[in-house]
Amino acid sequence: MKSGWPLLCLLLAAAPLAAQFAAPTATSPKVESPSTTATLSDLDRLQTAASQAALDIGHLRIEKWKVDGEVKRQAQSNADSVQRNLTSALPGLIAAVRASPQDLNAEFKLYRNLNAVYDVLGTLTESVGAFGPRSDYEALAQSFQVIGSVRHNLGDALEQLTVSTQAELTRLRDQVRAQHNVTAAPAAPPKKVVVDDTEPAQKAVRKKKKPAASSNSPDASGASSSDKGGSPPQS
Repeated sequence: MKSGWPLLCLLLAAAPLAAQFAAPTATSPKVESPSTTATLSDLDRLQTAASQAALDIGHLRIEKWKVDGEVKRQAQSNADSVQRNLTSALPGLIAAVRASPQDLNAEFKLYRNLNAVYDVLGTLTESVGAFGPRSDYEALAQSFQVIGSVRHNLGDALEQLTVSTQAELTRLRDQVRAQHNVTAAPAAPPKKVVVDDTEPAQKAVRKKKKPAASSNSPDASGASSSDKGGSPPQS
């Protein structure tokens, strides 16, 4: 998981951008996924183990160990450091993840703190096993084992959440890029529609003139006008 921390930091920085471009959805009942249910179960185990480990550390009598003073001082420093974390820092981080199991930032903070607790508590447990009473070692080792198991499961859940968040960010990035391309594309010029509302000029209609009646034209009986007077008198 340490190799993936730069990617986690990048995703945490980009989370506000994803929230800005996320499409609004209708309010619906909260449905817990299997990974969320597993995380909540591990939080219960972690809280119980942390409380028990803090009590066990408080019962240690490191000053009575038969070992040199430098080893005692280092063991006591580790004991004080782990106990402060288990009673002050860790409960608030657990509560934050319990309130928002899908919050990548909250889970990352808890996982990072749990790594520090696991390392120092492991060193203290080894010292108790080497120089302290066996009963103290067995009690502390049991809590240390539970914390290590939860740490492993939380790392797997954080990796799955990182993958899903990366996929969502990629989808949103593509959506923003597509929207930007549409906005940057030049708009097509509007088509001009010319409407000719003038009425066409009407052409003058020329009437044909009737031919004038000729004096030589036959009358209704078929005789010319010169024949109407009859035949000239013969001498």
